Amino acid sequence: MSKKILVIDDDPNILDYLSALFTDNGYDTQVAPDAVKGLETARRFEPDLITLDIEMPGEWGPRFYRQMMQIKELKNTPVIVISGLSGNEHAIPKAIAAVKKPFDREELLRIVKEAIG
Repeated sequence: MSKKILVIDDDPNILDYLSALFTDNGYDTQVAPDAVKGLETARRFEPDLITLDIEMPGEWGPRFYRQMMQIKELKNTPVIVISGLSGNEHAIPKAIAAVKKPFDREELLRIVKEAIG
């Protein structure tokens, strides 16, 4: 069974790109355009890994992360921060990696493979 990745980002181009990238590399991928949908999707989908944008309308990444940490089934899910913000590695201290937009697809895939295979 393929590993599952949830992509949370408010940019539809990033959602499409990452969804295609992960799907092409054998992962089962779901996307969410904001933190609220992200939390709903994460509960239902139970991903093996989440990529999370920091700056999104409404709720931003760190708030999503705090809510996710309250859910027993999700709190150990690895998170990769993908953001255009500088200093993004400090936004989610427990993130396994922080990747700055524009990102290198090979580097991102390497991080994902190291995290979940």
